[in-house]
Amino acid sequence: MKRTGSAVWTGDIKGGSGTVSSESGVLSDVPYSFAKRFGEEKGTNPEELIGAAHAACFSMALSGALGKEGLTAEKIETSAAVTVVPDGAGFTITAVHLTVKASVPGTDEAKFVEIAKGAKEGCPVSRVLAGAEITMDASLV
Repeated sequence: MKRTGSAVWTGDIKGGSGTVSSESGVLSDVPYSFAKRFGEEKGTNPEELIGAAHAACFSMALSGALGKEGLTAEKIETSAAVTVVPDGAGFTITAVHLTVKASVPGTDEAKFVEIAKGAKEGCPVSRVLAGAEITMDASLV
């Protein structure tokens, strides 16, 4: 299985702009720029997209891990805060913090946190971000 995302950029780093698209068409020529990424201008940026991908992937991995334990979540809500810092001449993603809240009948907090930790380690996006510190707060609601 392969999935494709694409980007087009024109101009210099600070004054230029680009668009991102996805194979499915859900993203289609969505604009991004230096100001959207590092400033206050509203719009998308690569780190936000990585965060959304990580949150989605982890939520699915957690659902699968719960299923292996005979549990089904009524709801899983996950956010991923991606930290990017200056690093020499560029920038590096150094950390991702997942915050997950879920409603899972038939389990307790300790078991849920144990299952969530396993899902965090097994999530394909977590594995591709292995160079970053990935932390998590997990709780039942």
